[in-house]
Amino acid sequence: MTSLDKPTEDTEADDARAVTEAALFEAFGGVRGMVETVLPGLLFVTIFTINKNLHLSAIAALAVSLLLVVVRLVMRDTVKHAFSGVFGVAFGVVFAMMTGNAKNFYLPGMLYTLGLGLAYVITTLAGVPLMGLILGPVFKENLSWRTRNPGRKEAYAKASFAWGGILLAKCAILFPLYFWADPAQLGWVLVALKIPPFLLAVWLTWVFLAKAPAPIDVFAEMEAEEKAEDERRRAEREETAGGRHRREA
Repeated sequence: MTSLDKPTEDTEADDARAVTEAALFEAFGGVRGMVETVLPGLLFVTIFTINKNLHLSAIAALAVSLLLVVVRLVMRDTVKHAFSGVFGVAFGVVFAMMTGNAKNFYLPGMLYTLGLGLAYVITTLAGVPLMGLILGPVFKENLSWRTRNPGRKEAYAKASFAWGGILLAKCAILFPLYFWADPAQLGWVLVALKIPPFLLAVWLTWVFLAKAPAPIDVFAEMEAEEKAEDERRRAEREETAGGRHRREA
């Protein structure tokens, strides 16, 4: 390796890390996505802790979720994270209102977390890690990592196991609290466990992917193939036209 090779490799590594960071930021919603995830539950537990009014707490949480969607629509930003928050809060409101139990506001989200944690583990054991299915389109590699890029498949497997383990550990804390803690205690613990485990999982994903081989851009490959096919057809047409001109001459 010459003295000129090292800066080039360092630059490529920095570029790869920057691409990974940007992809993770896009996939998981960034700072705004975290705010949209935490704010409705925080508002619910705050109001309920103060006045024990289930209806007011539920309506406030649903209203702020809808407001977050409206803000994204006004700013013409992607609404997938805000919409997912609205659906989660709406299910929680329905559960809580129907049963009259404030703890059931959190139950749909807890069940979703449990199912997602199991999905990360099961899909990885099946050879199709869920993190690869989520991030493959973001990196423009789709499913090419399954058969053509074993290093990235391994990284996705490690990341999926990390997400699964973290989410299942979170469930191991929350479900016992659901049965013996009061709604306010459960709510505050749940809010406290929103961001730190999420950040840990995202950081581990970044670590694994930053060390993995670069993704195969299947879209660029398809464009190159289409361009080559167009050039081949144009060459055939020119050759055919040239042959016709020679015969006519």
